Amino acid sequence: MTYPESVPFRLESLAQRQALATSQGDRIMFHKTIIVGNLGKTPELRKTKSEISVTSFPVAVNESWTDAQGERQEKTTWYKVTCWRSLADTCAKYLTKGRQVLVEGTMQEPDTWLDKEGNPRAELNLTAYTVKFVGSRSDGEAPSSTELASAADGALPKAESEPPFVETGDEYAEIPF
Repeated sequence: MTYPESVPFRLESLAQRQALATSQGDRIMFHKTIIVGNLGKTPELRKTKSEISVTSFPVAVNESWTDAQGERQEKTTWYKVTCWRSLADTCAKYLTKGRQVLVEGTMQEPDTWLDKEGNPRAELNLTAYTVKFVGSRSDGEAPSSTELASAADGALPKAESEPPFVETGDEYAEIPF
């Protein structure tokens, strides 16, 4: 892979490393989705066969507007958020149904199907690399910043579709040119 001259010598985050891995010629491709919404269900922690933590939970994002006739309209979009490794552990420990969160991640291909009445349906899937707890916890305490996990400490799964990076434990590892 050739790296464009405009790429910084040190990459600051996993998102930047992923963007670099998908670079094509002089253009770098990058995609990031940010949502703020409320949990529809308390996350449950699961483990893969290789003992990697994973949790999924629905997040409802509400939108309201006034239409051309002056009537108030509302729409709720549901996302299935999936977290991996330490981010999954943290979310399972602190998040509960109804809690407001800000999620940063990458959209996956939506799952589509027909419901019982034959109507087309879709599920929007978001793989999170950062989850920030926006609202307060039910007991009035917010987790400290050290308790919040992010992709920098390996929250994303290692899959064949991911770029092949060697985890050195150093978030600011240099790129070999």
